[in-house]
Amino acid sequence: MEVVAEIAAMRAAAERARASGARIGFVPTMGALHQGHLSLVRHVRARSDVTVVSIFVNPTQFGPGEDLARYPRNLQRDCELLAAEHVDLVFTPTAASMYPDGSRTFVEVAGMSDTLEGRSRPGHFRGVTTVVAKLFGIVAPHVAAFGQKDAQQAVILRRMVADLMMPVEVEILPTCRDTDGVALSSRNVYLSPEERRAARAIPAGLDAAKAAWQAGEREPAVLVAAARASIDREPLLRMDYVALVGADNLEPATRAQAEAGTALLLAMAVFAGTTRLIDNTLLP
Repeated sequence: MEVVAEIAAMRAAAERARASGARIGFVPTMGALHQGHLSLVRHVRARSDVTVVSIFVNPTQFGPGEDLARYPRNLQRDCELLAAEHVDLVFTPTAASMYPDGSRTFVEVAGMSDTLEGRSRPGHFRGVTTVVAKLFGIVAPHVAAFGQKDAQQAVILRRMVADLMMPVEVEILPTCRDTDGVALSSRNVYLSPEERRAARAIPAGLDAAKAAWQAGEREPAVLVAAARASIDREPLLRMDYVALVGADNLEPATRAQAEAGTALLLAMAVFAGTTRLIDNTLLP
């Protein structure tokens, strides 16, 4: 496995791979890797000849007062995990190289970036789409994989790729969960033991809404309330938002859409202490 920090070196490696006819698979990450990331790596490795993983804590997707400075970083451990997965290239650019002095250009998907996560974290998705567009331009992947846990991100990135006609297949893999149902997240390390136990109410709320759906409930407000009730019963948790939206357009869902079988996304963000966790489920 080769670790590459320079953009020019990463471009050259990608050009060599493409010139040889190799198919490039790519997983962008911010490091602090867990089994969710590694499941993406295994997926793209099975579908490509050269596997590339980027590790870059992207400053432009963090807002004021967010956890950029304390975001977990352990490059040595991450590289050991990736070597065990037979990754070919690990790309570790610096913020200065990705955003050199004088940078003024950003990528934004209008209409989808200012709802749900975007409402709570203004500018977050502009940072995400900008850095992913840059990474796609440098790595030149044929296929890239992302997790369903970041459902809004997945929808936005697919829209960006389609609108900008990028020759990249974007694949979304199911959320990886711990044995108690809590979604794997790099931010879980922030949780105290009590907060970690309380976080089980998040997937429980999603399961309650899904059970109501399976029992025939189609009223969005009732489904949202079913999910919220689990959170409200847990004193260590505080709801940021919970919403039922179209799975492809992120617009608020209607009863008519639910009755018609339109693909819907039930998404939530919850604070456990000072740690903000997100999760979601697809309906039906």
